[in-house]
Amino acid sequence: MMSSTHTTLDPEESTKLQDGFDILDVCHRKTVFMLGKLAALITRLTNIGADAESRAMAAEIVGYFSTTARQHHEDEERHVFPRLATDGDPDVVRAVLRLQQDHDWLEENWMELFPHLDAVACGQSWYDLDFMREAANIFTGLSHDHIALEESYIYPQARAQLRLSERVDMGREMAARRRAQRVDTKVR
Repeated sequence: MMSSTHTTLDPEESTKLQDGFDILDVCHRKTVFMLGKLAALITRLTNIGADAESRAMAAEIVGYFSTTARQHHEDEERHVFPRLATDGDPDVVRAVLRLQQDHDWLEENWMELFPHLDAVACGQSWYDLDFMREAANIFTGLSHDHIALEESYIYPQARAQLRLSERVDMGREMAARRRAQRVDTKVR
């Protein structure tokens, strides 16, 4: 079966930025951009159909949410959530638990949306546009709510608890893991 999945990472950004939260913030901005691109793709498919530009947009969306967005969630699960989950503040713990559940729901939503987007990217015609529209709305809404909670509440809490040296180590680990995944992807 043909798949459009590919790695769309920005290694220069991962290595230039010192503080791991800078990397997380950049990923949030890219996620919001890609959610806008997803909405634009749905509109384009509705009005024009699966032309070459639609296929390219779908491939870019698939690449981003299949790699970078998943890595971002792994970064949070490794570096941001563990310390806050044992913080002792019940509001912080509840927010972390909600965000962890969001990661599961986002993955579930993505796994439902992915085959349809991949079909578009690969030039296949079996995708269901009505389903894509509904799934994209759910995925986009949850993503925006998730990012808002992280940026307004959880990231400030985590930044306050982590020393700069810990945040720099966090950024280095994240960049190293991405480099290793790129090498692994090239070897396959």
